[in-house]
Amino acid sequence: MSSNSLTLFLATEDETRRLGEDLALAVTTGDCLALSGDLGAGKSTLARALLRAMADDDSLEVPSPTFTLVQNYDLRLPLAHFDLYRLSDEMELEEIGFSDALDTGVCLVEWPEKAGHALPADRIDIQLDFERGGRRVTISASPQRLQRIERKLAIRHFLDGRGYRGSTRRHLIGDASTRAYEYLYTTKGDRLVLMDAPRRPNGPPIRDGKPYSQIVHLAEDVYPFVAIATSLRERGFSAPQIVESDCEAGILLLEDLGAETILDENGEPVPERYRAAVACLAQMHDTTFDRYISLPGGHVHHVPDYDRTAMKMEVELLIDWHLPWKRNGTPATASERAEYLAIWDSLIDELDDAEKTLVLRDFHSPNILWRAGEEGIRRVGLIDFQDAMIGPSAYDVVSIVQDARVTVERDLADELTKEYVKLRQARRLFDENAFRKAWSIMSAQRACKLAGLWVRLLQRDKKPGYIKHMPRTLWHLGIAFEHPALAPLREWCVKAGIETAESAQ
Repeated sequence: MSSNSLTLFLATEDETRRLGEDLALAVTTGDCLALSGDLGAGKSTLARALLRAMADDDSLEVPSPTFTLVQNYDLRLPLAHFDLYRLSDEMELEEIGFSDALDTGVCLVEWPEKAGHALPADRIDIQLDFERGGRRVTISASPQRLQRIERKLAIRHFLDGRGYRGSTRRHLIGDASTRAYEYLYTTKGDRLVLMDAPRRPNGPPIRDGKPYSQIVHLAEDVYPFVAIATSLRERGFSAPQIVESDCEAGILLLEDLGAETILDENGEPVPERYRAAVACLAQMHDTTFDRYISLPGGHVHHVPDYDRTAMKMEVELLIDWHLPWKRNGTPATASERAEYLAIWDSLIDELDDAEKTLVLRDFHSPNILWRAGEEGIRRVGLIDFQDAMIGPSAYDVVSIVQDARVTVERDLADELTKEYVKLRQARRLFDENAFRKAWSIMSAQRACKLAGLWVRLLQRDKKPGYIKHMPRTLWHLGIAFEHPALAPLREWCVKAGIETAESAQ
């Protein structure tokens, strides 16, 4: 194993507990943490802190597994705590389920030397030693694993330097992207949200010397988030205030807009909240936003256009990923690809007369928070808008009424769309026919993108949880096909064997 190491000095038990919190944020499925050190060096303190942080329960009982050899915890990630002091033979490790535990979660191992060579070579070794005035901790791991740990320690350093020393950190969410979020509980009793978003590494160039992320205008750092948040707040919308930031490092400390969403406790849409979100969207589309947004320090963010190149690159996900998946690995033919892309060129031409506004790009339930204590548009909390562009206003309407992850029944979706149109017509001259056409085209565009994205997440990124959304996505595509402008694409899909669903299932 090629490994690097880092050394920390911990003066107090509180610092040892905070290291446990930081490690809990860094670990992922397949990690084996091997704790070594003399009796009293802090192994139990560190293990207990890590487990309680992962459980988000400071009172969690953490019994020593000295006699049972292993204690299993059903946490954010399944974790198996092994104490190998009584292990008589390294072959026993398999008998107590070590490999299975590592395949499905995290293994935390005390007395790893008792396992001989049975532990994985690509593990995280944590050596605790007494040192005058405290403890010295040496962490050794492969560069990739060590980098994850160093990132969480760098965030701790950022917080300490901004006046948040002693704050408690807890995992909030990680999504399909490279971003992760934490809750920060300050020593004053406040709760903030920390965005951990290191600069996106450029993938391989795939067209005109550019990687996919640049072609489709995905944010590569946190400057776009700060710019759009500032612009939204200046116009009265509920985007989080930026409390502290290190934009170059990709660390933002944000106002907490709450945890309540526009869904009920069963994960179903709350119609009143969806209506409020649509009303907020209608007002946003009646508001003028600057294309160039100046930020402190001289940085200027240019809001990109949702242009032909970006739209076509996204819809290619269907032909590159969904179609071969549907055909058991058989790719599209050259003629199928050429016809598909020609159809999309014609559909994008049809958007010339569509209204163009700021579109947040993922205006759906995971990114809309419900703020019951506020009024009007302030009730609708907005997050995850760093990829905002200038494009057809219909796109964000599609995003919420055809929610990618939640089924919005057809009657409610139609009602919400009608309410949006009515609100827009009440404020200015609004071409409903042009909007309906743009809505159908952007619905098909979004569905084609997602139908390919779910497969890419499954096959390339080993994230199978998203494929469950496929029936809903194909149902949305079928609804888009009801507009006459989509007839050529509908016919192409029929010939290619792509069947739209009759319901979201």
